[in-house]
Amino acid sequence: MEWFIAAIAVVALGVAAVVASGRGGSMSSEPVRDTYAAPLPEGRFDGPAVRGLRFGVALRGYAMDQVDTVLDRLASDLEARDSRIAELEAQLASGRSAATPSGAPGREQAR
Repeated sequence: MEWFIAAIAVVALGVAAVVASGRGGSMSSEPVRDTYAAPLPEGRFDGPAVRGLRFGVALRGYAMDQVDTVLDRLASDLEARDSRIAELEAQLASGRSAATPSGAPGREQAR
């Protein structure tokens, strides 16, 4: 009986060595996603959309790839809004300077 258990142990170690060396097949190149991933809202984020976000909980907290995806989208949305605000402020400033006669004080100067 002892020889039988020893033979099974040797076979199990041999199989483990073959699998560890990569000869038992290859692993998937894509990571396994075993956490819940809620769909992100379409379009730009607004306050209610951000407040409604829920992330899947992983072994040690939130799933980092989900949080990184949301942060990347938030950053790009904020950059787009900032550039739009700068564009509109530039248009407003150019409109004010065109409407103000050259000798008359402008609204900013009167304050």
